[in-house]
Amino acid sequence: MTDATPSFDALMDITARPKAVFVRGKGSYLWDDSGKRYLDFVQGWAVNCLGHSPDAIADALAVQSAALLTPSPAFYNAPSLKLANALVEKSCFDQVFFCNSGAEANEGAIKLARKYGSLNKGGAHEIITFEGGFHGRTLATMSASGKKAFEPLFEPKVAGFRKAKLNDLDSVKALISPATVAVMLEPVQGEAGVWPATDQFLQELRALTREYGLLLIFDEIQTGVGRTGKLFHYEHAGIEPDIMTLGKGIGGGVPLAVLMATDKASCFAHGDQGGTFNGNPLMCAAGLAVLNEVSKPEFLKAAADAGQFLESELQKLSARHGLGEVRGRGLLLALDLKLPVGASIVAQAFQQGLLLNSPQPDALRFMPALNVTRAEISEMIDGLDAILLKSGVARQVA
Repeated sequence: MTDATPSFDALMDITARPKAVFVRGKGSYLWDDSGKRYLDFVQGWAVNCLGHSPDAIADALAVQSAALLTPSPAFYNAPSLKLANALVEKSCFDQVFFCNSGAEANEGAIKLARKYGSLNKGGAHEIITFEGGFHGRTLATMSASGKKAFEPLFEPKVAGFRKAKLNDLDSVKALISPATVAVMLEPVQGEAGVWPATDQFLQELRALTREYGLLLIFDEIQTGVGRTGKLFHYEHAGIEPDIMTLGKGIGGGVPLAVLMATDKASCFAHGDQGGTFNGNPLMCAAGLAVLNEVSKPEFLKAAADAGQFLESELQKLSARHGLGEVRGRGLLLALDLKLPVGASIVAQAFQQGLLLNSPQPDALRFMPALNVTRAEISEMIDGLDAILLKSGVARQVA
């Protein structure tokens, strides 16, 4: 740490952080205050979909900040209208509510479903979610999550969430009651270690929710905006949810999230939902720049191709070291390490100038920029290969 760096003690100690201070980023790389360069395959947890400090977002922010920051959410502004219309045009949804974080978007989805239940299903309010799911850190979204570490925290939790098993339709059926209003899930469970719902399961789940008159809510905070090779993950299964949430990638690095709903599910009345910064033109201008870039067919094809190359290279790496499966979709992938060595590998990688993530002790998660190059993927693979050789993971697995 340099003499000019302020004390770390002023920030609440809520997570373990290395003592590096990042000062600059461009594309797939970050630089700290000592000038050291890092290849970033975390990208803010799938946030920087265009990489660090892309010109499209920087230019949009500069132009919009000189024109209008926010007129208050009590009035319309042009960027929010343009972004809302673009999202509706490119999706199966009819209406949009902008907010500041994925957790806030998911909180809004929960509220919308409960309002729907009060109006249309005799006060039904329970939402079936899934073991291993992660929906955010508000009290309601922690309660909706199926993350074991959350269970003892901040009791009492918000009631009304029953947990099924991913890819097990019978476990969903068993939880449906007259009190059930919706089913909510991530199509790929990122925090649990990148566990995908199968397309068949999603199709069967859509049929089941229609049979029982339930809303289907897709949490696409991590999978949306091109991350899995299509603009939205629900397209892979050929189905249409009633409600969807976006976050992370839609802002490309700025705090922006989206709650989307069909006309059928969109039932908020005036005063039911709001927020001081919701739909402010500065963030929406950034979101529009992101959507304009990511939704291009050639961009999505390049991202899908990069995902296939990364998956293939990880499979080769796994075979060399006797590791486990590569799972996930597109540019949201995990490598099964077979042993609880993820944190050690992440720490060694950091020292070597490579940023990786271990969502579970026995897995590494890869979330590079959607415009990551093959050369950058090869550079990451070579770096991880050297770390695995040095740490002797193959010998431990054997």
